[in-house]
Amino acid sequence: MTKPSEESSQGSTVDAKKSYISKLPNEITKDEIDDTSDFTQEKVPAKLGFSGRFAEFRDSFKRFDLGELDPNLSDLEKANIIASRSPLQRKLKSRHIQMIAIGGAIGTGLFVGSGTALASGGPASLIISYLLTGIMIFCTVQALGELAVAFPVAGSFLSMCSRFVSPAWGFVISWNYAMQWLIVMPLELVAASLTINYWHSNVSPAVWVTIFYVCILVVNIFGVKGYGEVEYWLSVIKVIAIVGFCILGIILNCGGGPKGGYIGGKFYHNPGAFNHGFKGLCAVFVTAAFSFAGTELVGLASAETENPSKTLPSASKQVVWRIFGFYLISLTIVGLLVPYNDPRLLTANSLSATASPFVISIENAGISVLPSIFNAVILISLISVANSAVFGCSRTIASLADQGFAPKIFGYIDRMGRPIMGIALSMLVGLICYLSVSPKESEAFAWLMALSGLSSVITWATICLSHIRFRQAMKAQGRSIEELSFTALSGVAGSWFGLGLNVVVLGVQFWVALFPLGGKPNPTSFFENYLNSVVNVALFAFYLLWKRRKSIIWIHAKDMDLTTGRRDVDIELVKQERAEQKAFMASKPWWYRTYKFWC
Repeated sequence: MTKPSEESSQGSTVDAKKSYISKLPNEITKDEIDDTSDFTQEKVPAKLGFSGRFAEFRDSFKRFDLGELDPNLSDLEKANIIASRSPLQRKLKSRHIQMIAIGGAIGTGLFVGSGTALASGGPASLIISYLLTGIMIFCTVQALGELAVAFPVAGSFLSMCSRFVSPAWGFVISWNYAMQWLIVMPLELVAASLTINYWHSNVSPAVWVTIFYVCILVVNIFGVKGYGEVEYWLSVIKVIAIVGFCILGIILNCGGGPKGGYIGGKFYHNPGAFNHGFKGLCAVFVTAAFSFAGTELVGLASAETENPSKTLPSASKQVVWRIFGFYLISLTIVGLLVPYNDPRLLTANSLSATASPFVISIENAGISVLPSIFNAVILISLISVANSAVFGCSRTIASLADQGFAPKIFGYIDRMGRPIMGIALSMLVGLICYLSVSPKESEAFAWLMALSGLSSVITWATICLSHIRFRQAMKAQGRSIEELSFTALSGVAGSWFGLGLNVVVLGVQFWVALFPLGGKPNPTSFFENYLNSVVNVALFAFYLLWKRRKSIIWIHAKDMDLTTGRRDVDIELVKQERAEQKAFMASKPWWYRTYKFWC
């Protein structure tokens, strides 16, 4: 019989061996290690040396093996299985998702683009358009939350579009979404370099875009955890800045600034609440949609979230705080402080922070230092959105490859869960940012923006349609919504509203593009505002020619796959948890119930 001390010694030796093996480079297997007796606590190194860490870093870029797939499966079935097996690492914590939901997409659209919107439609049009768009966004994110919790797979709404609508439209929307983020990244870097010119910098824009470019590359090399941590702190800064502006704006409106003087609502009377009438209101809708772009990234991150079933429902609810607390309140204050006919709103470069109504309102109050501080916040916001663009694009490119819509090499995901080829493509296209030193910069970026201008609107419409079709499939296949651990607060009705409003936005944008404000119809103006829709029609036609007889235009509800990648749910346990939660909430005061309903 072995003595206890010997057993203890032997056990510790085995543990030491296992610990050492786990720290070795991945190509060294257990079979290549000698007998257990050779491993003692004294022989186990405290940490890997430089060569070991370098080998570990090098091997992290090796491809993650997804295993074999049945060759007899259809393209759609293969795509669903690959999405469910995704090696993307679940490293985003609750605080990352919460802050990304609240402030992750706040950037150029709000801080700078709102100036163009104010000049086009006036302060009343600004509030009406952002309010309706905000309600639509809330319904869309709720629908996305329900789908993402039920199917926390790679590609999120992109792969679910192919599953619940059709592979044909999935091809279009995936490339449309990828193209959006491919273009946003260099645009934001150029806008960041122009923002620095607020301080009258004599340094070439190429220097600044290089610095920002390298920083974003480094962040994404650290994987999703690096992205989440950076976005968390950048979002905190943006949220603090907006809250501070709202407080300051109320003080300035009441005459508390250095220049003094009560402002109130005088700019609603002179020059007026509306500009360009109904057409001006319609023109603001597109700017409002651009301002909310990126809200859907919460759903795209579901495959890399530690506990999506608990984190995503809360995050999808908190979008309402961003809509009403940050957008509507701040823009209401902006409309009170800056008249829509202020020449700085339109004469300044549209990508520059000098056109920001936030900065203009502070300058009008005679505050000398604060405009520079807020300009720095705008710079941070631009870098944040550029960083999010690389995250969104790389995941979209990987999803395209998984669905068979792009070369398989783009589906390369390494052992750290990084979609390396997607990141590489995004950074490669990002080199367009060096057009900032070209004399044709404005013209080039106007056409780049045209390629992705309506992308977000089409994406949101597709998310709402996917949710509607998912519920139709549940009903057609005799499934109950009791199986869902989270259901959209807005229900199917909210998705119909979101789908309808997005279609209306596409319609009014066609009208404004065809008959521009203050001008006559011309091809250049039309395609600068509506080129994205033309590209989507071309993508759809290409898919039909590519797949020919294999193309699937529409999937019937009874044929939809409601199983692959589905989160395992114990229906009886879900019902029990709901009953306990209802009883718990009933015992709480009304203010607590209200808080938990929206948070």
